[in-house]
Amino acid sequence: MANWLEHTSQIEIDAPIDLVWSLWSDLEQMPKWMKWIESVEVLEDNPELSRWRLATGRFEFSWLSRILKIVQNQIIQWESVDGLPNRGAIRFYDRGAEGSIVKLSVAYAIPGFLGELLDNLFIGRVVESTLQADLERFRDYAMQAKQQG
Repeated sequence: MANWLEHTSQIEIDAPIDLVWSLWSDLEQMPKWMKWIESVEVLEDNPELSRWRLATGRFEFSWLSRILKIVQNQIIQWESVDGLPNRGAIRFYDRGAEGSIVKLSVAYAIPGFLGELLDNLFIGRVVESTLQADLERFRDYAMQAKQQG
């Protein structure tokens, strides 16, 4: 039996939506700003599928993810099809001259034995602070790309 946990974080980025979208939608680059993501490999024979590997401390997980919905400059929605159960969406909001907003929502199942060992509130605080830090690293990555472009 698994417990599902869900977290949402967002950040404002002083960069145009086209740039923000192009950087995030290149899934294989995510380990550059996502602390726990060790690798992402988009499958050549089916670009809607990607293999993910997460590593944090003693825990390592992998999963195959499928894109459920993609609307350029607006949303990428996914769910895992094997491995670590997870689903979520990344939403992009165009604020014109003010830049962009990126909002990440992630839900994942943790095995019952982990839920018994660790308090869900503790896990939630760690995940939420990590997601926010990931978004801050992404903002820095996007700002660097904006300056170089």
